[in-house]
Amino acid sequence: METLNISMGVVVTLIIVALLFDFMNGFHDAANSIATIVSTRVLKPQHAVLWAASFNFLAYFLFHLKVAATIGKGTIDPSIVDHYVIFGALVGAIGWNLITWYYGIPSSSSHALVGGLVGAAVCKAGFGSLIASGVLKIVAFIFVAPFLGFMVGGLLMVAVSWICRGMTQGRVDKHFRRLQLLSAAAYSLGHGGNDAQKTVGIIWLILIVAGMSTTTSEIPGWVVLACYTAMGLGTLFGGWRIIKTMGNRITKLNQARGFCANSGGAFTLFLASAFGIPVSTTHTITGAIVGVGTTRGARRVRWGVAGNIVWAWILTIPCSALLAGIGWYLGQLML
Repeated sequence: METLNISMGVVVTLIIVALLFDFMNGFHDAANSIATIVSTRVLKPQHAVLWAASFNFLAYFLFHLKVAATIGKGTIDPSIVDHYVIFGALVGAIGWNLITWYYGIPSSSSHALVGGLVGAAVCKAGFGSLIASGVLKIVAFIFVAPFLGFMVGGLLMVAVSWICRGMTQGRVDKHFRRLQLLSAAAYSLGHGGNDAQKTVGIIWLILIVAGMSTTTSEIPGWVVLACYTAMGLGTLFGGWRIIKTMGNRITKLNQARGFCANSGGAFTLFLASAFGIPVSTTHTITGAIVGVGTTRGARRVRWGVAGNIVWAWILTIPCSALLAGIGWYLGQLML
């Protein structure tokens, strides 16, 4: 990758914007981790976000940086990356996150960032600047991740129903109030392990472009620590508009169903992170919630709400790419 003569002020500005995106990622996606334990009244909202934020940060010590490498080197041609491309990508991702947060739509911060990278890269160097294998893998998991969440969440719900068939509802709720804390913690670990790494990859790109790192060197520890901290703080502030949609508008949850949904989502995120695949935590938990809901019958799922969410999934990459193109143009005027 060609290094550019970029002032320290521009480097610092880009890093701050990247950390702002990471903060918003935690803020926007807080609902993914805590909607179930809030809607089932296992924890109060302020305690739930603290619980989720803690495990978001603990992911720093548990996960390898395979997802960061995919974002940093596997989505667009590193040779065309400059500070304008990075700025445009971040503007596109942040802009789409703000729009969907305002309307309470559980869209994907991950795919907003990917769309931002794609849009800015195409504006600079055309479609040939995209790494087809990396982009197609991410697009494929728009469908694979929610399907895995759907299957695992649904199968867990069937297993739990069979195991607890002789218990009273009160006894089941008592056990799963505690188990739901563990499943929410696991999901928050998976969220931190997959989502925070995407911003790690972006800041790594910034340092490479500025000549402060190379594609063969290790990612600096302070970058990883800063990203996990920013995401944890974002989760701590929460995203209450989206929590309402995720918690009960798709399907009615209780303690056992909340446990199965979070566990199905956590399994999918751990699997994706192990293979270095950037997936959407929003898609994953939505699929798991729908899977749990369908075990009670298709009518128990509000398909209209789920359909609106799917439209947001479809629109995220092209809309954030369009916003990134505008950001790329503005970056040339401002930076």
